Amino acid sequence: MAGEDFRRYFDEIVNAVHDGVMIVSPDGVIRMANAAMARMTGYKIEELVGATCTILECDVCEIMRSESEDKWCRLFEREVVSNKRCMLTRKDGSYVSVLKNAKLLKDSSGCVVGALESYSDITELENKDIKIEELTRLLNNDHGFHGMMGQSRVMQEIFQILDKAARSDATILITGETGAGKELVARAVHDLGRRKNGPYVKINCAALNESLIESELFGHTKGAFTGAHRHRQGLFEVADGGDIFLDEIGDIPLSTQPKLLRVLETKEFTHIGGERPICVDVRFITATNQDLAKLVSEGRFRQDLFFRINVFPIAVPPLRERREDIALLVNSFVHDLRETSGKRISGVTPEVMDLLMRYEWPGNVRELKSTLEYGVAIAESGVIGIEHLPAQFRPLIESRQKYSPTPEAVPETSEPQEKLALIAALRKANGNQTHAAKILGVHRMTVLNRMRKYGIRLHEILR
Repeated sequence: MAGEDFRRYFDEIVNAVHDGVMIVSPDGVIRMANAAMARMTGYKIEELVGATCTILECDVCEIMRSESEDKWCRLFEREVVSNKRCMLTRKDGSYVSVLKNAKLLKDSSGCVVGALESYSDITELENKDIKIEELTRLLNNDHGFHGMMGQSRVMQEIFQILDKAARSDATILITGETGAGKELVARAVHDLGRRKNGPYVKINCAALNESLIESELFGHTKGAFTGAHRHRQGLFEVADGGDIFLDEIGDIPLSTQPKLLRVLETKEFTHIGGERPICVDVRFITATNQDLAKLVSEGRFRQDLFFRINVFPIAVPPLRERREDIALLVNSFVHDLRETSGKRISGVTPEVMDLLMRYEWPGNVRELKSTLEYGVAIAESGVIGIEHLPAQFRPLIESRQKYSPTPEAVPETSEPQEKLALIAALRKANGNQTHAAKILGVHRMTVLNRMRKYGIRLHEILR
């Protein structure tokens, strides 16, 4: 086969390939591009050939160029790129999602003469992912997994445990610090279980004294004690066929514990002042922020009751142990607060997000929500800044200011807070848009759209 024929057949084969293909010289100039590459990018082949590959503004390439010290691009150090998800900018300014593969080309002596790059258009798959994400949010009412939010590994494990716990009728003990979300876990167990169409009854054991809690749980007959002017049903009866949630069970009076144990074991009880046993079909969900094993050793909690309620334990982690969920929670809370307050609050500044990530959160998710409620109440519009945080953040703010440049050293800026937050997130994520999106609590496409909106180039902000 003559060289001319070979070249013609080669060009036909390359142009018949569905994926975009191009050859780039070591100085970044595009030496060859096929028809699929032209269709994908909106450029003519003759517009691509002879131009530098920066014309495509590939986000991965921008990072690799910014990281490279001696060569045009880190590809010439790595030699291979495999199935790298990235974004190209088309001629009309729109984005196309692609999977990139690249490999260096060498001559017979081993010298690098260029790089062969191929691009698979996955825009349709990306759009489907966005649609699935939107539908998921709708199905979950924008509140995550039955009211709980978390993308951290530990929260994903809890979500899996909840599915198993819900299918069981075993007594559940939920442990965790105040404000960690124990009540949300209890409600999720009910909503996911076979008793979801039955009653869901909740009682805070710490809020009532001995006489009141027994009256609430067991009910009483008329005249059973002074003030008992009429018959009253107990919560065990009310919860028949459903679930009863005994919150802060560690605070239940010691004298009441054997009576509760009997109900757990026999599903029978009697009204205060009554004689006839009453049978109920109830699943027990309990929760505490205390160390029940320690209370048992101190004689403040019955061991047999502890064993009886600790059949299916679920430990809810404190917020400081799942800091990767903070941005997601902030975004969700701000969205909800914006709707209820009517204020045009778009989020928090990068400085505030940094403080929120470093704070220890003794009050956990409940404290985070209260912090943002305070911020929205104080701020008039725009974003929640350091000046809108409550008093408990002052030590962190002062410490931050102590080791930060003085206000005089910081140039004034009129840059939109949204742009500044985006730049901060991209730098923190080292240019990875997916990670930046998680930090901001938005979709990856939102990050890309904002980058285009503000003209942000990764190789410029990552220098």
